[in-house]
Amino acid sequence: MLHRTDLDLPFIRRQYPKNHWDWAFFENAGGAFVPHCVIQRISAYMTQTQVQPGYPYPESIDAADRMNLGHKLMAEFVGADIDEITVSASTSFNVYVLAQALRHLWKKDDEIIVATLNHEANSGPWRRLEEFGLKIVEWPIESDTAELNLNTLHELLTEKTQLVAFPHVSNVAGNVNDVAAITKLAHSVGALVCVDGVAYAPHRALRVKEWDVDFYLFSFYKVFGPHMGCLYGRRDILQKAKGQYHYFFDEDDLLHKMNPAGPNHESIASLAGIADYFDTLYTHHFDKDEASFFARSQALYAKFAEHEQLLSQKFLDFITSRKDIRLIGRHESDKNIRVPTFSFTSNTMSSEKIARAVCQDKVAISFGHFYAKRLVENLGVKDTKDGLVRCSMAHYNTIDEVEKLIRSLDRVLG
Repeated sequence: MLHRTDLDLPFIRRQYPKNHWDWAFFENAGGAFVPHCVIQRISAYMTQTQVQPGYPYPESIDAADRMNLGHKLMAEFVGADIDEITVSASTSFNVYVLAQALRHLWKKDDEIIVATLNHEANSGPWRRLEEFGLKIVEWPIESDTAELNLNTLHELLTEKTQLVAFPHVSNVAGNVNDVAAITKLAHSVGALVCVDGVAYAPHRALRVKEWDVDFYLFSFYKVFGPHMGCLYGRRDILQKAKGQYHYFFDEDDLLHKMNPAGPNHESIASLAGIADYFDTLYTHHFDKDEASFFARSQALYAKFAEHEQLLSQKFLDFITSRKDIRLIGRHESDKNIRVPTFSFTSNTMSSEKIARAVCQDKVAISFGHFYAKRLVENLGVKDTKDGLVRCSMAHYNTIDEVEKLIRSLDRVLG
């Protein structure tokens, strides 16, 4: 078991506004802090180039270049080509648009398998296709471990299955699902996969080509950036999808056809700040000079994972020792099995009361169903508004903060 890592937390925390560290913040699954370099990128764009991009005068050319850089770097981030990446309003928005873009490919009584484990972003848009005659097939979880069973999926797959929608990591349970194995099984019957990586991307490196996924989504505000979503789609399938933007954008215009909201100029430009952040941390922690942003982010995420495993183990040792707590998900800290997102209920106290009570100690946690209402209902939680308590960590959290969280929960729970 790891006892320490060489992740330089003081250096990392200096990359953020100081006021973030006034509290022990454990609501990272809801949205991560944003470093100075991202803030500076968005401020610089709005200060220096807040004009319509793409026209032949200097500020407009500069605006387009800044946007193109952000888009290019985020394509590198996931290991894809730039025309396979759509940057849009949110993950929920991207899945809805994707579902509408694909439905013309399918016929009445075709089937879509939707995992109960999903956040509603990767659930509701697919379920709406029942209106057009498609059949939704539920992929249930395995009790409190909230795991997805591949044998169950195998039984659900038929020649009518067109797509399997599931999360890489549940934003409630924190388990890491085997995306490559699930994708291979789905592909064996000719089905596509749509993977929600929102709860995975802040913690582990993305390798969409290696996993062979058809669609992969995540949110930039979970990976230290602005409040927008990213959709990766395999080029050949995006070409078959029906464009959802204005009629004068051609079907082979992959950069625009999947974004009817239109580009958010300053936010796309600020995405280069995510790369700035990763590069700053990479240069500080490594002597070897990797040429690509993809390689640098992969190496840095490995350090994040080691540190987060320490945080997980510290918290799990406490929470699993209590008989009054029902912890959802795997009770293991192994970085290959889970990320540091933990949800639980108490036998003696409401989730809301717990979350409010720890505020007295300047500890920030959350409660509710976290837009995974179907999952929380499936877990037998009757009051989904009160829902679960969630404590979620990121690489910038310290062991001292986790100990503060533990002390506060211990005081509140009694």
